[in-house]
Amino acid sequence: MKRRIARECALKVLFMVDMGANDVEQALQYILNTSCEGKDVLQPREQDFCATLVRGVVSKRDELSSMLTPFLINWQLERLAPVVRLIMHMALFETLHMDDIPPAVTINEAVELSRQYQDEESARFVNAVLDNIRVSREKSD
Repeated sequence: MKRRIARECALKVLFMVDMGANDVEQALQYILNTSCEGKDVLQPREQDFCATLVRGVVSKRDELSSMLTPFLINWQLERLAPVVRLIMHMALFETLHMDDIPPAVTINEAVELSRQYQDEESARFVNAVLDNIRVSREKSD
């Protein structure tokens, strides 16, 4: 459950950076110190997970976008809602660079975030795109 909160915090940071052109490290510290405290205080391990997601997505943004684009049938990356795009970037980063998390778990978490921050239609879209990427990667391995 704490990783889910860490993912939510990472999404908030990425949204701040994407929409407000905020500094990544300042946005990360702000979110970790304000938005993710109280009953849902993240332990150092979850804070590290959040920071890894944020820094990884920011540093690999172009690679993630390039990988995502071919699977957006009848869509363009720029037309996606920012939250949906960021959720898919996070999920792709997890899948590619965090071997300890099964892809099915990553996809499920992305769907839940989409449902929470966007709507059911977006959640179905995120599920379809990420699952198609998962299947494609499994075939190529």
